[in-house]
Amino acid sequence: MTSPGRNFVTLKIETDDGVTGLGDATLNGRELAVATYLSEHVVPLLTGTDPHRIEDTWQSLYRGAYWRRGPVTMAAIAAVDVALWDIKAKVAGLPLYQLLGGKSRDRVRTYGHAHGSDMPELFDSINARIAQGYPAIRVQTGIPGLRKVYGVRSTLDQGVLPVVEDWDSAAYMRHVPAVFEEVRNEFGPRLPLLHDVHHRLTPIQAARLGRDLEPYDLFWLEDCTPAENQDGLRLVRRNTTTPLAIGEVFNSVFDYQTLVNEQLIDYVRSSVTHFGGVTPLKKLFDFAALHQIRSGIHGPEDISPVGMAAGIHLDLAIHNFGIQEYSGYTDLTHEVFPHAFTFTDGYLHPGDAPGIGVELDEQLAAAHPYAPAYLPVNRLLDGTVHDW
Repeated sequence: MTSPGRNFVTLKIETDDGVTGLGDATLNGRELAVATYLSEHVVPLLTGTDPHRIEDTWQSLYRGAYWRRGPVTMAAIAAVDVALWDIKAKVAGLPLYQLLGGKSRDRVRTYGHAHGSDMPELFDSINARIAQGYPAIRVQTGIPGLRKVYGVRSTLDQGVLPVVEDWDSAAYMRHVPAVFEEVRNEFGPRLPLLHDVHHRLTPIQAARLGRDLEPYDLFWLEDCTPAENQDGLRLVRRNTTTPLAIGEVFNSVFDYQTLVNEQLIDYVRSSVTHFGGVTPLKKLFDFAALHQIRSGIHGPEDISPVGMAAGIHLDLAIHNFGIQEYSGYTDLTHEVFPHAFTFTDGYLHPGDAPGIGVELDEQLAAAHPYAPAYLPVNRLLDGTVHDW
């Protein structure tokens, strides 16, 4: 475990031939739970097994525990799965994407985050992302009357209880369409724009917001309502043509079953790190492709460069790629995790180093130990806990 600005949990597997593989097991705000799950329950099961039996190992860790799914379990399994793919590709002398069928494109399109407490600050942020080369921009803004809003200020709080943010759905729904009208007036019709609701609306509210945003031609509206209620997306879908992206908190294909089968969404958002690894996420993308649904892998700062690299290899290989979220990393994180992947003019490439192309500077990682940190909680103006 290391904290070069954010906490990361990394699993290193070594074969008896001396080949090593890395996997990302980071679960933001619950890192210790996954680290313990790995050290106490998973690692003892791996000693002496065949590292090349990736599918068998995945099934054994998933089915063999009896208690299936859940973010802690799936993050731990993901770390093992990615480390084994890293080993297999290194033994083959190939970058991972070659083992996944080779390139389906030459580079991976990304989107960056722009935010501001008011419109001038938001415009400055959008211009900064455009200057960095991002071809698509996620737009988040402050809401009049609310002090702290997701996507606008720093969301990481170290060493204390979680920050409490506040929320008013009616104020948000009044404000956001006007924001996108101003953004379109300033930046024109061609810039792809995204927006993250962060699970805060009911299905009927989400349906109305999607309809109200139709004139501004969003690339997608993300997590418009808590999608554990998969049936609720039927109402949203019936009432708006705004494309929908769902799934960053999902950790198995069963979370998507209704959404994909009924084509209620347009993009699946799970990350390699939280979905159990490369093995199940590739299967999800193949399932989604049957219904003309594309990928949009979750890529915040708390997916380590190990998890990010694994995702980029998938992005390059699958046919139904949509877009990759990329927030970037601190300079220190880049030093702790030297990597072959590159970010150039708004596009990522995994590089051609054997494996996933990421190493771990263990000495530097140890110099930046884990620091307790929590994501915020959200409350309505009357104090009621709400979805964050």
